[in-house]
Amino acid sequence: MPKGFTRKPQADEPATRGKNYITPGGLQRLKEELRFLLTRERPAVTKVVAWAASNGDRSENADYQYGKRRLRQIDGRIRFLTKRIDAAEVVDPERPRAGQAATRAFFGATVRYVNAAGTQRVVSIVGTDEVDLNRNHISWASPLGRALMKSAAGDRVALQAPAGTEYLIVLEVCYERISVEPFREPPGAEASADANRHDPGVRSST
Repeated sequence: MPKGFTRKPQADEPATRGKNYITPGGLQRLKEELRFLLTRERPAVTKVVAWAASNGDRSENADYQYGKRRLRQIDGRIRFLTKRIDAAEVVDPERPRAGQAATRAFFGATVRYVNAAGTQRVVSIVGTDEVDLNRNHISWASPLGRALMKSAAGDRVALQAPAGTEYLIVLEVCYERISVEPFREPPGAEASADANRHDPGVRSST
C-alpha cells in the first residue's frame, strides 16, 4: 500500500472471522473472573438461597427470589466466559515480528494518528472482551479498529463515523506491552459479604 493511499475497510473484515482474538492479559482477566464466580460468588449466593428457602413461603420471600435471580445471572456469565475462553486466540503484542507484520496495524498494535482537526490520539487494538476506553484500548472489530487495520505510518484511512466519513492520518504503528486492567471483585459481591460475616474484625451495627 503506497504512502498516502486512502484505505477503506471492507464490510466483512475483521469482525466476521469468528475467532476470539485476545491479549495474554485479557485472557488472564477472563480466567480470574471465571474462577471468582465458580469458587467464591456462586457458592456464597447458593448459601444465601438455601438459608432463604428455609424461612418459609418462597413465593413471598424476597431474599429467596433475589438469590435465585442472581444465580441465573451468575450461571449465564459463567457460560459466556467459558465459551470466550475456549474460543480464545491469544496474540501477544510483544512477540517478535518481521516485515509488514512489524510496521502495519494488526491485532495488538498501538497506533498514533491525527484527525482533520489536528488532534492526535494513541490507541491500542485489542479484543472485544478487553475494551477499555479509559486506557484507549479499542476493539479490533470496532469502526475505528477496522479503519486502522493493515495501515502503516503515512497512510490516510477512512473512518465511517455517525456524522459521516472522517479521514485520519496514521503517524506511527508499533507493538508493545498492552496493560490490561486486572479483574477486581465487584462492589456488593455476595462473596465479600459472606466473608465479612465470618470475619471477627467486622462487627454488626445492630
